[in-house]
Amino acid sequence: MGELVEAVRRGDADEVTALLEAGADPDTPADGLPVLCLAVAAYDEPVAEALLQAGADPLRRLPDGSTPLLRAVDGGSHAMTYALATSRIPLPAPARAELLDRARRWSEAGAEAGLRRLTGLTGPVERIRVEDDEVGWWCEQLTLGPVTVRDEHRAVLTSMEALYGIRTPFDELVARAIAHPDRDHVVWSEVVFTLGRRLDEETWQWTRDLLNHPDRLHRLLAAETLLFLILGDPLKGGDPFWERGRELVPWAEHEEDPEVLAALLNAMTHDSAPEIEAVGLSHLTHPDPRVRALVPDTLERSEDGRSQVRPEGLAAVLTLAGDDDPEVREAACRWLAHYRGSEPEVGDALVALTNDDTQPVRIEAVSGLAYRDDPRCVEAEHRIGPVDPDQPFDERLMDVWRYQRRREAADGG
Repeated sequence: MGELVEAVRRGDADEVTALLEAGADPDTPADGLPVLCLAVAAYDEPVAEALLQAGADPLRRLPDGSTPLLRAVDGGSHAMTYALATSRIPLPAPARAELLDRARRWSEAGAEAGLRRLTGLTGPVERIRVEDDEVGWWCEQLTLGPVTVRDEHRAVLTSMEALYGIRTPFDELVARAIAHPDRDHVVWSEVVFTLGRRLDEETWQWTRDLLNHPDRLHRLLAAETLLFLILGDPLKGGDPFWERGRELVPWAEHEEDPEVLAALLNAMTHDSAPEIEAVGLSHLTHPDPRVRALVPDTLERSEDGRSQVRPEGLAAVLTLAGDDDPEVREAACRWLAHYRGSEPEVGDALVALTNDDTQPVRIEAVSGLAYRDDPRCVEAEHRIGPVDPDQPFDERLMDVWRYQRRREAADGG
C-alpha cells in the first residue's frame, strides 16, 4: 500500500501501473483519502488514468461530502474532469447533475472568486501559466494558501454540457470564450471545438453574422469556428459546409485585423472558387506574414488537385518563394512541391529553395523535386544537412531514394 502511495506522489505512472497489475488496491487510502485524490490534486492525468483503468472509484464519497470527480471540477482541470467523468459510462444521473451544478457555479464566479470563496482568504493570489506541450493549449493556475485551481472551469462546463446533450445557447458560449481572450487558451479552444461540431444551418448563420461584430475578438472567434464548420466533424462524418468558404469573401475583402483575416483565409482555403483566389491574390503583399502564407492555398484548384493554375496564380507563388519570412517561403515551397504542372520555373524555384536558410524548407524543396522526377534532387539532397535524431522521422527524407528506385526500374535495373 505504501509503495503505491509513494509512486502516486512521485507521479510515476509506469510504477503505479505495475503495482496495480501486481494487485495493489486502486482505492488505497493516503492521508484519509483515496490515492486518486492525490493524482487529481497534482493534475497528474497519466497516474489518474492508470488508477481509473484499475477500477478506482471517481464517485467515492469523501469525508467532506465531495468525490474525486467533484474535486477535479473544483481544481478546474478540463482534461482531468473529462477522464473521471467518462471512466464510468453512463454516469449516474445524480452524479451528472452534481457535476454540472458544481462546474456552473465555478464558471459563473470565475476562478479567483471561487478560490477565495473556497479558502476564505483575502491575500494575494499566486498566478502561473501552465502550457500543454502536446496540444498547445494553456491555462492560468492560481494558488491561495493551501489551495490551487486552474481557470478552465468554463471549458469543464462546456465539454460536460456537450457530452450530456445539452445545447448551450450560442451567445453564452461566445461569452465564455471572450472571458479568456486568447485563441490558445483552453476555454477559447473548447468553445470553438464545441460550436464547430454543431453542423447545422443555425450555427453557421449565427457564426457568420458574428463576423459583423465591431470587436476583433468576436470576429476572430467566428472565423475559427467557421473553419471547424467547413471541415466537418470527423467523428460524426459529413461536411455540410465544405463548399461554403466562398460565402466569407465579403468579410475577407474588408477585414483589417491581420489575425482575423488570416483565420478567415484559412477557412476559405478549404473551398475553391475564382472569388476566393481573387481575395488571396489581393493580399500578396500584405504586411503580415500570416496572411501572405495563406495566399497559395486560396488559388483555384482543378478537380485533380493542382494540375492547373492561372499564370498570375503561379507567378504569385513564385514571388512568395522569395519572401523574407521563412514561414511564407515554406508555404510557397509546400505548394510548389505538390504542384504537378510542367512549367520549368517550378523546378528552378524548388532548386533555389534547397539553399534556404531553414531546414524544413530545404526538406520540402528536395521532396518536391523528387516527386517531379527532377534529377537535380539527388545533388540537392546533400544540402538538407543533419536532422534532429530526437524528432519523429520525416518520410519526405525517403523521397530521393524512391526517385532513384523509380529510375532504376525504368532503366531495367
